[in-house]
Formats: sequence, structure tokens, C-alpha cells
Amino acid sequence: MNLTDLKTPGVYVHEVAMLPPSVAGVETSIPAFIGYTEKAEEKTPGDLVLKPRKIRSLREYESFFGRVAEGGIEVTIHDATDASDVLLRRTLAVSATPAKRNMYYHMQMFFANGGSTCYVVSVGTGNPADAPTAGDLEKGLEEVEKLDEPTLLIFPDATGIASQSAICNLYKKALNQAGELKDRFVVMDVKDVTQFRQHIGTENLKYGAAYYPALLTQLNYVYTNDDVKIAHKVSKDGGAPTDGPLKDKKLGSADIPNTGALYNAIRQAIATEGPTLYPAAAVAGAYAAVDASRGVWKAPANVSLVNVLGPAILINDLEQAELNVDVNGGYSINVIRNITARGTVIWGARTLAGNDNEWRYINVRRFFNYVEESVKKATYRFVFEPNDANTWVSVRSMIENFLILQWRAGALQGAKPEQAFFVHVGLGQTMTTDDILNGRLIVEIGMAVVRPAEFIVLRFMHTLPE
Repeated sequence: MNLTDLKTPGVYVHEVAMLPPSVAGVETSIPAFIGYTEKAEEKTPGDLVLKPRKIRSLREYESFFGRVAEGGIEVTIHDATDASDVLLRRTLAVSATPAKRNMYYHMQMFFANGGSTCYVVSVGTGNPADAPTAGDLEKGLEEVEKLDEPTLLIFPDATGIASQSAICNLYKKALNQAGELKDRFVVMDVKDVTQFRQHIGTENLKYGAAYYPALLTQLNYVYTNDDVKIAHKVSKDGGAPTDGPLKDKKLGSADIPNTGALYNAIRQAIATEGPTLYPAAAVAGAYAAVDASRGVWKAPANVSLVNVLGPAILINDLEQAELNVDVNGGYSINVIRNITARGTVIWGARTLAGNDNEWRYINVRRFFNYVEESVKKATYRFVFEPNDANTWVSVRSMIENFLILQWRAGALQGAKPEQAFFVHVGLGQTMTTDDILNGRLIVEIGMAVVRPAEFIVLRFMHTLPE
């Protein structure tokens, strides 16, 4: 209210804002999953292809994007009989050809491990046995670039691409997007360590983390009876096995009635198996769980994964040493390990820039992303405000109040706020007269982010009694 404009006698109310402007923290764990889906339909078939859709549950995913048809399950039945064809013993073995397009399984792992809100970008539908193409996934990545909200980029189908160099080229484009936008982080699956390190390049490595190996999951295969093929062998009176009458039959055939014991035994055998999946989606769920329970400043490691029997490859300390610390290129790869009494855990917390003292740890990079994006959005209100001391004080106070909250939460080191961060703004500090004449308001922010205790050393020694 401008008091000089008052000309009519009366009583005038003027509300005075006493609370200073504040920074609202942005979301930190909203992945964008880019891959193939069984369908992509909101109103008409295909209307969600290359249209990012925000979802909040597995059921919502199923309604828009369907599930997955495995189509490659084989059950081997081996019957041992006596000379009179009396059945002595029957064994069942299940094998499955992994679906190369298996987004649905990864979504199950994401939600089971703590994930909630995410985006799904369907790059197409079709036969799950068909190999993905890097070109399709890159188109999905281009669509995600238009969105402001996603903070993690994940490609569940990437490991199905035949060429390792093509996989890494896709990852490099995702890392470049993260480096340009500075508000997202790439979670990558590693299929072949040597090839991955050879082809991943050197740019924007601080904006991504890689995980290895694949996981043996407790998920149930999604299939129909006609997707299950029978291989039947019969060994008569201890002789060599020969083909049995059920050879090449489907589980849905009349030869295996769905009310019989064999049908139930086959279904039970399939239920004890599960798809082998690379870990990025499950890790993204763990990111979300850690962010919610502790904060983005906590390293997303030493976290047990749900719905996992164990890693597909067991890795010992010596093998992990070479993966965790790459003395040549710095390409740190975080390992999933089976730890006694803790189950299957994420046993690494490094970005791909493993030799970089500033950006070695995932939580440091993601916390900076969080603060940068939060402060950026809050500072928009000062665009076109007078570039003077009053504005500088408001900006500095707003940011300092936000960082004090982060320090109290445990995100920043130091016994006092001044040891944890600094915020500088003003003429002679961060700006020259020329900056002000050209409309530039420059703020400098420094933070001492907590780092994980990656190597805990316990020193023991003998002491003499006193």
C-alpha cells in the first residue's frame, strides 16, 4: 500500500508480511523409467508411447502399461519307472529364457524396495523376446529431458541391447543430460565390467553410479499355461532316458488337466523360480527409502534389498577391491553382495568418478543436486527485484535458514553453522559494479557435506595389567 495515494477519508487495512521468504526442498527420488511395456494406453491404444506418465503404485502401472508375458518357460519332467512302467520317482526342473523387455519385473522391484512416485516412459510395445534398441531408448530419454521433476534416470531394458558400446552410448547421453540440467542422476546396470569401463567415456561421471552384478529374485514369472513348454524324459528300469508322451506339450493342453497333481506340481515348480534382473530399479527403490527415512545426504548403501535371493555372482573382498577402486580410470562400480546376517545388500556408495575427491560419493552429488535445485526454484521470486542491499539480505537469509535446517538434520559437518556452510552475496563480495549494471545478482554457497565412513578401521592391541 502506497500511503501517498490515500485521498478518501476512511480506515485502511494493510497486511504486513513478517515471515521471510523460504526455500522449499524439492523431491529427491523420483525416477524416470525408460523402456518397453506390454501396452501404453490411457484412453486409446498407444496414446502413452513416448508420453511420460507419472504413477504412484504398481497397480497404476498395470492399468496404463500392463504386465509382461514371459513366453520362454520350459519345464523338464524326468520320470524313473520300473520294468512294468510303474512310476518310481518324478523330478521337475524349470528353465526360462529371460525376457529382454522386462520393465514390469523392474517396477515390482522398485516398489518393493521403497519406491513410490515415478515416471514411466514407454518407448513401444511388442514381443518381450525382441532385443531392445538403443535408438528407441534414446527417444524416451529425449522426452524425459522436457520434464523438470525426475531426479533419477533408469533404463531397465538397457542390458538387453546386444552391443555393449551401444549400451554405454545410451548411458553417456543420459549422463550428458544430467550434467546439463544438474537436477538428475543416472543409475546404471553393468553387464560386463571390462566392456563397460572401456566404453563409458570420461564426461559427467559424477552424475551417475553403476551397480553389479544381476540379482536372483523372488518374483513370480508372469505367464499363461500356453507359455509353458514341457520336455518329458522317461528312464525305464535304470536305462537311458527317452522322450516321454508329454514331450513338447503345453501346460494348457488336455494331456495335463488343470485339476491333476502333475499340473499343480508344475505350477509349484515354476513358483519356486524367478527372473534374474539387473539391480538398478531395486537400487532406485532403496534410494527412495533412504531419502525418506534419513535424507538424501545419507549414502544409499549397506541397505538390504527385498525380494532377492542373492546376487547372481558371488564377489569376495579382493574382487570388490578392484571394482570399488579403479586406479586407472576411476570407474567405481558398486557391488551387490550377500553379507552374513544382513542378507543381500548394496555394498558400495561411489559415483563413476571414483578418483574425484569432490564428487566420489553418491550422497554428496545428490545432496548438491537437491540444494541447487531447491535454492534455484526459491530464488526465482527475486528475478527483476532491485539489485540492492535489501534484496541481497533477503536472499542470503533465505538460503542460510534453509541450510541451517540441513545442518540440524545431519547433512552438513561442523559443530556450528558457520563451520558447515557459508552464503556470500553483495557488492565487493560476489559482484562488481559492472555485474550490477548488467543485472547480475551472484550468490556463492559453500557446503561441507557429510561423507560416508567407507572404511572403518578398528585398532586392537595387547595391554599389560596395571
